[in-house]
Amino acid sequence: MFVPRIPLPLFAWMTLCLLCACQANAQGQPSLSLMPLPSSYEFGTGHLTIDPSFTVALSGYREARLDRAVDRFLRNLARQTGLPLNVKYARTGDASKATLAIHTSHASKAIQEPGEDESYVLEVTTSGAQLAAANPLGILHGLETFLQLVAITPGGFAAPAITIQDRPRFPWRGLMIDAARHFIPIDVLKRNLDGMSAVKMNVFHWHLSDNQGFRVESKRFPRLQGFGSDGLYYTRDEIRDLIAYARDRGIRVVPEFDMPGHSTAWFAGYPELASGPGPYEIERRWGVFDPAMDPTRESTYQFLDAFIAEMAQLFPDRYFHIGGDAVNGKQWDANPRMREFIRLHDLKDDQGLQAYFNKRIQRIVTRRGKIMIGWDEILHPDVPKNVLVQSWRGQQSLATAAQAGHRGILSSGYYLDLIWPAERHYAVDPMTGAAANLGPQEQARILGGEACMWAEHVSPETMDSRIWPRNAAIAERLWSPAEVRDPASMYARLEEISRRLDWLGLTHNSNYVPMLERLTGSGNIAPLRTLADVVEPVQGYQRSALATTEPTSATPLNRLIDAARPESMAARRFAEQVDQFLAGQHREEDSAARLRAQLALWRDNDSKLQPLIGRSFLLEEVAPLSQNLSTLGAAGLAALDFIARGEKPSEEWKAQQAAVIEEARKPKAQLLLTVAPAVTKLVEAASFQKPSPE
Repeated sequence: MFVPRIPLPLFAWMTLCLLCACQANAQGQPSLSLMPLPSSYEFGTGHLTIDPSFTVALSGYREARLDRAVDRFLRNLARQTGLPLNVKYARTGDASKATLAIHTSHASKAIQEPGEDESYVLEVTTSGAQLAAANPLGILHGLETFLQLVAITPGGFAAPAITIQDRPRFPWRGLMIDAARHFIPIDVLKRNLDGMSAVKMNVFHWHLSDNQGFRVESKRFPRLQGFGSDGLYYTRDEIRDLIAYARDRGIRVVPEFDMPGHSTAWFAGYPELASGPGPYEIERRWGVFDPAMDPTRESTYQFLDAFIAEMAQLFPDRYFHIGGDAVNGKQWDANPRMREFIRLHDLKDDQGLQAYFNKRIQRIVTRRGKIMIGWDEILHPDVPKNVLVQSWRGQQSLATAAQAGHRGILSSGYYLDLIWPAERHYAVDPMTGAAANLGPQEQARILGGEACMWAEHVSPETMDSRIWPRNAAIAERLWSPAEVRDPASMYARLEEISRRLDWLGLTHNSNYVPMLERLTGSGNIAPLRTLADVVEPVQGYQRSALATTEPTSATPLNRLIDAARPESMAARRFAEQVDQFLAGQHREEDSAARLRAQLALWRDNDSKLQPLIGRSFLLEEVAPLSQNLSTLGAAGLAALDFIARGEKPSEEWKAQQAAVIEEARKPKAQLLLTVAPAVTKLVEAASFQKPSPE
């Protein structure tokens, strides 16, 4: 029988990880294409062949979730290899004869909690593999690691001989999906749960109410979904099914119901909750709005007590998110009764009134057996210490919460909807900045972090592409040792995990071509794809700022900005080629030829794309972008000509190229040409080179 090893202390795990990495490099062993990278690993010799005779055996503690996990593992293995693995016949009771022997020591908690043991040990040899963990959570993670190890080789599918000892750095590794602003169907959520499981995330934060929609069926207060959802909400049975689906994958489901702000959708059916007279209907626009709950009426708390009691029974997780952000105070300030309430209760201001509300809600949440979470606006000296703070403002806010005795999680820097590159998210660490200066006891209060996918500009069709694969970089930051932070390695493995996620049914890659075909109205997308491959949506909140008309929940999300990927890998590879070419002092003929071919393709693309633009109203806005790509291609080619001749260009030429590049850097159709910086490097290299001697 395979017995799991005693877990190593955290510092020993990190030390071993570094030693293994050094040994691998020194011995010229293959790099590990896993994401997230494990705590420690050591390569063996040879590989384990994966063929139709593959079998799995379970020993030790057993439960139905483990059986389902093995069946799911076998189906996924069959899908990614194309091997005819029969789930029924691939199961065996004889661990000594199984290809993969799994041993589980004991059960995990009936309701999953942060801090449970998620470690596992995986040993792969040429004769078989053994996976062991203290409880099913570790087994779930180890099975995902095994799937990532399997790769095609000249001799067939195989997994390298390796010993992996792995555990997470943080106990809270989450993804928040906003289903309030745009309703996200259950099937989309489920495939994203599959993606989360693949990269070992363990918290699904489900944002279920906001100004634009209330998305949960309430039996106690049916007008919540009746008036606040446009008929788009989750039934109680759908919610129970999704929670069970998540638990099977080792993922907790934490609901968020925003209060006292972000709450217009509540008031559509129950206007008596609001601080102003109304009338109310769900918002179609984006932003922070005036309506907020009335914290001065006992009837508000009676309503919320009954509602939270109902939701506490529906959602088993111990944590309950109340939002608590974005109250601008305008309704409160305009209400004389509330001003008097603030004076009588010595609350000083609107912040004090919100703290009063939060304390009342915290008592209700606690009475219903839950722990309250809120965004960092809830942080106030009067708020009880057992409230968990989710920081969207940064490490300073997170550190302040920890110093005040609160546990916290970081989301600042992990907002996927801001369209930042994976490298920028990857550089954000919950323990850096102000948090790095905390004492050990305070640092222990920082539980991890959550990526956030707010849905103002996201539809079910585009959701996956806005989350993946960049979310995998955040998952690695929260799982792997802090020393794992090389962007080049991360990007190489990110491309690999992106392809593997395709096998789970995620559509971040597969929806790309159909969306381009819709833009052209035909299958002739080659010129459009040439452009689309090197553009990115504007970052931050510029999409709304640059919109020609105010975006709403009814705005179609069918433009090039919606099809374009958040991060252009084509532009990244071109930038690397330019850097390598320039570092080689311009003598690499093959490198120059590759650059010329790419630049010529861009130079000539506009003439091919223009006929398609003329036939599609959706493409009219990208005409200037296409022209700018053409001029960038021509500028890069001219720069290469000067470099090849060793000739310094005239000042007039340099001024012309500077103007071309400056124009190309400007956003068009809310998109950016991401190859402009690399072309700039070529132009600068030509401009500042020393002339060749006569």
